[in-house]
Amino acid sequence: MRVLLGSGGIATEERRKTYRKMVREHFLGFSEVLFIPFASHDHASYTSRMKEFLGEDGPKLVGIGGSSPLEAVMRMEAIYVGGGNSFLLLNELHQRGLISPIRDRVISGAPYLGVSAGSNVACPTMMTTNDMPIILPPTFDSLDIVPFQINPHYHPGRIHFVDGDKMTDHFGETRSQRISEFHRLNDLPVLGMWEGSFVIWNGSIGDLSGRATAFSKGQDPIELVDGDSFDSQLNKVG
Repeated sequence: MRVLLGSGGIATEERRKTYRKMVREHFLGFSEVLFIPFASHDHASYTSRMKEFLGEDGPKLVGIGGSSPLEAVMRMEAIYVGGGNSFLLLNELHQRGLISPIRDRVISGAPYLGVSAGSNVACPTMMTTNDMPIILPPTFDSLDIVPFQINPHYHPGRIHFVDGDKMTDHFGETRSQRISEFHRLNDLPVLGMWEGSFVIWNGSIGDLSGRATAFSKGQDPIELVDGDSFDSQLNKVG
């Protein structure tokens, strides 16, 4: 299995360089990559922006478009699912009958890249997303190509914001509190991926670039740093 998952937050030049390098290496040997823009409403514009963002040295993205997305999934040898709204993305994938075909292609060896919402739907479910439920998918069951959940854009502690000329606390729930709510009803471990982080998953071991926090039901969180490896239960290995 050849899976690359990113949290998003690729907003600095250093992170953009890391992203482009990892994407080039991930799709090395593949001349074209199928881009799935269903986490956005404007598919054509999104696809065009991502082509430009990857640059001329990156892989050639081919928009899924056309009349037969299923045929495109079956024909292309590599897949990139972009970020946006996870509810919208998952609904489109289910409505178009693409969940099983994408999973089968990836399990058979097709490289998969998912960023933000594209990482959410790589999990068994999308229930650890941060997104607003703007549409109701027929089920929250997702691609299930990694055996753990991901919470993209994770950050520790509470949010602070600028109010006039001072920093003010926002007293809403933290990400770790939200994940603990998930664990009251679900057993799957959750990887809180900090901004700009990536995971390479080979089917049994994940290698982290950046930073992440691993949450398992009934256990204290485990901090993971750049270069750490972990198993399907998010336990450190090596």
